[in-house]
Amino acid sequence: MEPVGTSRADPAVGERLRALREARGVSLSALARSAGIGKATLSGLEHGTRNPTLETLYAVAGALGVPLTALVLAPGDPPGAAVDVRGAAVTATLLEVFEEAGATFELFWMRVRPGVVQHSPPHAPGVTEHVTVHQGVLRAGPGPAPLVARAGEHIRFEADVPHVYSTVGPGEVVANLLIRSPR
Repeated sequence: MEPVGTSRADPAVGERLRALREARGVSLSALARSAGIGKATLSGLEHGTRNPTLETLYAVAGALGVPLTALVLAPGDPPGAAVDVRGAAVTATLLEVFEEAGATFELFWMRVRPGVVQHSPPHAPGVTEHVTVHQGVLRAGPGPAPLVARAGEHIRFEADVPHVYSTVGPGEVVANLLIRSPR
């Protein structure tokens, strides 16, 4: 599948976004303000005329208080049906979604391109990210104090604050990302 954030918008993402917004009784203007994005951008996403980046999807998901998969995966669909999402530095492929009584877990295969810093907006309150690096050296975590992990290492951080992803050095990072979103 072509990643979200490249050349083609996925109208299904916009339909899910609009349905979630309307189910919560939130106006387009209020959601755009809460997510920190333009109203025209949000309208374009809902109508399938704008292609969302990973950063935009996380901002909207955080403002709605839902996991990313609520936007990129239709209820009941297998994880492989989700579109890949691409940000400034990160491309993420959904591998699995786990549901427990108190939380949703999203497992991604992630590649981080060298030479670019991805600034991710805060997720909903209580969200944590867990990253296991398989290749390269990763710098990730809260903006003012990111952590560093090498191949074979794991880091965990609170993701309900602005956070970053980048490589250390010229090589690409390949990792697994597990996002835990409390309900």
